[in-house]
Amino acid sequence: MDRWATKSQAFRPGTLAGAGSFRCDVCGFAVALHELDEIPACPHCGNGRFKRSSIFGDHADAEPWGGGRTERPDWLDEVRDALATDGDYLAYRADDRVHVVPLQEGWTRIGRSMAAHVHFDDPTISRRHALVHCEEGGSRVLDDRSLNGVFVNGERIEWHSLEDGDEILVGRFRLYFMTVGGTQKRAHGTQAGARAESAVR
Repeated sequence: MDRWATKSQAFRPGTLAGAGSFRCDVCGFAVALHELDEIPACPHCGNGRFKRSSIFGDHADAEPWGGGRTERPDWLDEVRDALATDGDYLAYRADDRVHVVPLQEGWTRIGRSMAAHVHFDDPTISRRHALVHCEEGGSRVLDDRSLNGVFVNGERIEWHSLEDGDEILVGRFRLYFMTVGGTQKRAHGTQAGARAESAVR
């Protein structure tokens, strides 16, 4: 009996609930917590009650939370102007800074895992959240079995071919796919990385 009571217990922001996945009691938004993480207020609806998720995938009927495509941020054009090397990039704002990641040929991992190429230490991000695959002629993004899904321009996707300017939503973070140059080319080497770093504000 105690086991089922614990499973259905609602946790409020600021409390320690242990490691695991939790879902907002109102909108179904999921967070993945480490052992010492506190329960946050829901980033989607602001509600203050979370329950531990079932291992059987109790999020099937959760409210979609993509929120639609947002207005293009002002800093995006500044970043594009600062990039001198042709190639594909991801740009996003976190911790009051703009980050620019040059994409190499092959797979780029996005997630909370320390092994991710684009790493977010945030409870709204799954350990393995999304993958971006780049090859000659095109790039695409795939949902890597995340809790909250991946959205491109406000639409939830399993996989999606990317075009210049596409907005990718993972957890509470919005990433922007950019192609610099007339054709999609890969950004290779330290020169591309140095140029990207100079675009960080």
